[in-house]
Formats: sequence, C-alpha cells, structure tokens
Amino acid sequence: MAPARLPEVRLPPLAPYEGGLEPDGDYDGLELAGVDLTGQDGAGARFLDCALRGCALDGARLPAARFLDSVLDGVRGVGTDLAGAQLRDVEIAEARLGGTQLHGAVFERVWIRGGKADFPNLRAARLKDVVFDGCVLNEPDFAGAVLERVEFRDCVLIGADFSGVRMKDVDLRTVRRLEIARGVDALAGAVISPTQLLDLAPVFAAHLGVRVTD
Repeated sequence: MAPARLPEVRLPPLAPYEGGLEPDGDYDGLELAGVDLTGQDGAGARFLDCALRGCALDGARLPAARFLDSVLDGVRGVGTDLAGAQLRDVEIAEARLGGTQLHGAVFERVWIRGGKADFPNLRAARLKDVVFDGCVLNEPDFAGAVLERVEFRDCVLIGADFSGVRMKDVDLRTVRRLEIARGVDALAGAVISPTQLLDLAPVFAAHLGVRVTD
C-alpha cells in the first residue's frame, strides 16, 4: 500500500505575536507562544509559516481557517471550532483537545504526534497523507469522511465511528488498541494485523448477523 507523505515544515525566522484573533485575519511568519485565545473569533483566518506553541484554544472560533506550512505545538482547548478548516503541510505535536469541531475539514500532509483528543468531530472531513503518531483518540467521529494514505502509528482508538467512511491505503496495523463502535463495514481499503482481526471478530460477526456460541 502507498505510504503517507509526511510534511516538510521549514519555518523561517518568526516574529513574536501576542495579539488576538480577528475574522479573516492574515498571520504570516509569526510565533504565538503561550497566547490565550480563549473564546476569540478567527473565522476564515490564514496562518502561513506560523508556530502556535502552548496556546489556549478553549471555545475559539476558527471555522474555515487555513493553516499552511505551520506548527501547532502543545496547544490545548475544549470546544474549539475548526469546522471546514484547511490544514496543509502542518505538524501538530502533543495537543490536548476536547470536543473539537472539525467536520468538513481538509487535512493534507499533516503529521499529528502524541497528545490526546476526546470526542473529535471529523464528520465528512477529507484526510490525505495524514499520520497519527502515538496519539490517543477517544470516540473519534469519522462518519462520512474520506481517508486516503492515512497511517495510525502506535495509536489508541477508542469507540471510533467509521460509518460511511471511504478508505484507501489506510494503515491500522500498529494501533495499540483498536475499538470500533460503528462502521466496521467501512474497513474496505484499510489494512489490519492478524491479531487485530481476531480482536475484531466479534464486531465483524455482529455486523454479519452471525451468532457465536459454545
């Protein structure tokens, strides 16, 4: 299967930025370090060659925002709205997020390393050349999403919803804990390990209406 292509983010010298967000704001070559963006409105904003490090994103509104050739390191937040956002050539490290709205978002060449996301809403999102590396995803909702060349490396997926997902070259083989709540029939186009097949046997049987008894 075709491997995912990792982003190659090379940030230029960055200027420090301690201001807030504005709708349709244009942020170019800036470093936001420890900035509290709680509840701010950056709908449609563009971040180019930027680094967000240790920023608080609780309740921040960033629908349709664009993150291009940027790094998000140690960001945290609950209820962040990134619906319809675009992330291209982005590295995300050790993020701690809860209830993030990412429905309809587009990910292209994105590397997500470490961190934890509780109840992320990725419905109808499009992910291409994306690597989840050492992440914990608690009840991620991928319903209706399109995943192409997506790798889950050494991750934990709990209660994943893959209903109606279209997959191509999706690698789940090294997932440490794989729990699928819905959409096991959407795994066509994914590759799993023999051990995972045994673990998922009850889910496959239930989907097919097969009863397994002694």
